[in-house]
Amino acid sequence: IQGTCGNTMSAPLPVVVPTAHKATAVVIFLHGLADTGHGWAEAFAGIRSSHIKYTCLHAPVMPVTLNMNKAMPSWFDTIGLSPDSQEDESGIKQAAENVKALIDQEVTNGIPANRIILGGLSQGGALSLYTALTTQQKLCWLPPRSPFTQGPISGINREISTLQSHGDRGPLVPLVFGSLTVAKLKTLVNPDNVTFKIYEGMMHSSCQQEMMDVKHFIDKLLPPVD
Repeated sequence: IQGTCGNTMSAPLPVVVPTAHKATAVVIFLHGLADTGHGWAEAFAGIRSSHIKYTCLHAPVMPVTLNMNKAMPSWFDTIGLSPDSQEDESGIKQAAENVKALIDQEVTNGIPANRIILGGLSQGGALSLYTALTTQQKLCWLPPRSPFTQGPISGINREISTLQSHGDRGPLVPLVFGSLTVAKLKTLVNPDNVTFKIYEGMMHSSCQQEMMDVKHFIDKLLPPVD
């Protein structure tokens, strides 16, 4: 696992799980609120495929309204957790543009957009969802536990393959939020390409079975190329 250059997030450099040879596919993953990319880089290192580069971003540190304005890693301000809470629209849009710039950089470096998977956990999952639905690049998508589906839809990713997963014991983002999100998602993209998995006993985190399902999803969409 190593750091990278070319920071576009105004945050610490991403953590990259490199390939043994030249990368032919990329997974970009966004952590949740108050976390970093380090733990996710370790998780992906345990399930990696040799031709895929895994880039785990770090969010910039900023005050977060939800947590009494305490400064912490956050992709955008979070005001509340209820469905009718105000959203940091400008912050979400700016964060999405930063992620899109990183995607464009990977495309410039020779990775086709359809060989890039974008994913995340919780707040990072929400941002990956918003970015994937508004980008002009045709991506793959992996958004575990994403709480919202708002924003203009670009149309190019209506056939996108998605995996959304949720634990049934998560107190921060209840399972019903995940169910509502996937129901809304199926109205925005081809519902046949949407997979929703629920993990019994899992909190607002991850588990071994989920990571194996993630590996299967990634390897299916990003097979080796000659």
